Amino acid sequence: LGRMKPVIVVHGGAGRIFKEREEGCRAGVVRAALRGYGVLKQGGSAVDAVEEAVRSMEDDPHFNAGCGSVLNEKGEVEMDAIIMDGKTLDSGAVSAVKCIANPIKLARLVMEKTKHMLLTDHGAHLFAQAMGIPEIPGEKLITERSRERWKKNLEPDSNPGEFQKDLGTIGAVAVDSEGNVACATSTGGLSNKLVGRVGDTACIGSGGYADNHSGATSTTGHGESIMKVVLARLILYHMEQGMSPEVAADTALDYMKTRVGGLGGVIVVNKAGEWAARFSTKEMSWATVKDDNLYYGIHAGEKNVQSVFEALASEREGF
Repeated sequence: LGRMKPVIVVHGGAGRIFKEREEGCRAGVVRAALRGYGVLKQGGSAVDAVEEAVRSMEDDPHFNAGCGSVLNEKGEVEMDAIIMDGKTLDSGAVSAVKCIANPIKLARLVMEKTKHMLLTDHGAHLFAQAMGIPEIPGEKLITERSRERWKKNLEPDSNPGEFQKDLGTIGAVAVDSEGNVACATSTGGLSNKLVGRVGDTACIGSGGYADNHSGATSTTGHGESIMKVVLARLILYHMEQGMSPEVAADTALDYMKTRVGGLGGVIVVNKAGEWAARFSTKEMSWATVKDDNLYYGIHAGEKNVQSVFEALASEREGF
């Protein structure tokens, strides 16, 4: 078997990315893609690579996941995450978790250390303790920006929907040198959501799906709309019917828009290593590394290219 050339694609969320945050979002997705690619180049698995890329973005306050997550109606952070291995269809997810830095790590442990696929809230908390995952004070995950937004949304005449446009779910998909695919997605959810609200991210087939027979995808956007059309699985279904990643992504996003009025974005890789980053929102931060080239963008039609070697050099100097 010819060895595959590894590919990683990441997204930092679809929605409205405000000017003053553009640079941070761009730098964050580029850093995540380079880290994930580093794992793949050293022979690491697709699962390792997507976990590493997502962890990098959970730790970056620019994104609505891990540190920087938005707050629920009570002013707390509740996070959802999923990871899936396309070789076995094994998956692990957590929902409504609090007080841990990296929900994606916990999702991976659910996949590997339990017979289950999804643990929630208190049960996820007990499992994290059993696995020795350090607990951090909830405040540590809260940024000034998230608190400001939460306060604004509490005002009687506010429309939280207006603010939801800057969503910031994060995700990654990869194909490794063995030809295995994987996906990972992580989010803080919707600002001022009801306590206990779980969106698409933790739901297999909606927030992400990975199957070696077709490919892998991770989604972002309006969670309830994504769940209605089971967006991740829908994209892979279209690829199974012979569509390219790009056409499959556009077709599924278009269906979600016309059928339920939902906007979002997706990243896709197929088993041949072809990739796409597509969105129906105004923006989506994304980055890809393939064949030692880095591609990245935020606006529709934007696609910057740089050699990985240049990118790594400027990464070391600090963006």
